[in-house]
Amino acid sequence: MSLVEMKVPTIGESITEVTLSQWLKKDGDFVKIDEPICEFESDKATLEFPAEASGRLIHVAKEGEDLPIGTLVARIDTSVTAGVAATPAQPAAPAPETPASSPAESTSTSYAAGHPSPAAGKILREGNVDPAQVEGTGRDGRITREDALKAVTNPTATAPVSPTAGTETPAVPSTPVIQVGSRNIRVEKMSRMRRTIAARLVSAKNQTAMLTTFNEVDLTAVNELRKQYQDRFVAKYGIKLGYMSIFAKACAKVLMEMPDVNAMIEGTDIIYNDFVDISIAISTPNGLVVPPVKNVESKNFAEIENEIKDLADKARNGKLSLEEMKGGTFTITNGGIFGSLVSTPIINEPQSAILGMHAIKDRPIAINGQVVIRPMMYLALSYDHRIIDGSTSVTFLVKVKELLEDPMAMMLDI
Repeated sequence: MSLVEMKVPTIGESITEVTLSQWLKKDGDFVKIDEPICEFESDKATLEFPAEASGRLIHVAKEGEDLPIGTLVARIDTSVTAGVAATPAQPAAPAPETPASSPAESTSTSYAAGHPSPAAGKILREGNVDPAQVEGTGRDGRITREDALKAVTNPTATAPVSPTAGTETPAVPSTPVIQVGSRNIRVEKMSRMRRTIAARLVSAKNQTAMLTTFNEVDLTAVNELRKQYQDRFVAKYGIKLGYMSIFAKACAKVLMEMPDVNAMIEGTDIIYNDFVDISIAISTPNGLVVPPVKNVESKNFAEIENEIKDLADKARNGKLSLEEMKGGTFTITNGGIFGSLVSTPIINEPQSAILGMHAIKDRPIAINGQVVIRPMMYLALSYDHRIIDGSTSVTFLVKVKELLEDPMAMMLDI
């Protein structure tokens, strides 16, 4: 018997431990080299772990187990060849009629068919639905997020779901239906991403001198700009002009003028950045992620919008790479999409400031002695007082407000 040991590989500089979220291959299955055998959940992303050799898979680690880098995950018995796998005692089956295509088809089916994507797997686990009871409509029969939503909301359905079905289905509750009067309790292990988010938020509260300053912005001019140019913008770039790119561009312009807000503390040094990489907070089934849009100061609005959309799609499908998660000199979070009117966002360490956007509400305000109704938004800037003075934070927020209330000045760079 010749065994190849599969150990947790080095994933990134800051990652010392991963969680084995699920096995993609059963114990005793025959696997081919480079075929994914399991999924690891790191602090930042979900990663597939490929086989380093062909042979019979022997599980060592368990699902849900936390594994330091270098820990033994599985062994592969390379003395076992294809066709001699989980049930070696059974007589060999007669050769199929199309031997040339059979191995590839069986490998594809064993891996993809009935196997949920990371997002789909989470939904099925929380809904207590067995993946074996779900028919996948993805590539090679893989279970998609839409398939999982359909299975949880309608467990008795057995027909395959069309690829576009369920896209307008309301979000599935993360907990099963609770009977009135029930006193049952459930204990679930926190995901690695959730634990990392919790640790970083506590660290930000404990390790920074965090304060928050507030202001409000009249978005009349921004709304008129979007209304006037939206159709032409979409026709040229194929994407809508949203609020986020306008806010990001306004922040980038002011950050270049006020480097303290774009800087960060490292030990007893201050690191100043001559570029603006804005991290955009994105809500996913596994938690909040903040991938950065790099060099916002030099990108146009269409480039920013496309990059935000690309990052959001990848984040919600669990496909963000570690490289795409790195960096960021400033963060923007938009609680307004969930209806938040005002909040105090927590700094995204090691950054020194974060801007919180909120819901747009029509409110009466006084302009030139007259009461008028305007679309207003509260802005919140949380900042590290160790590096950013109170006057600097207030000035920064006022400058951002002024650019948003006169967006043409921003576009003309005046």
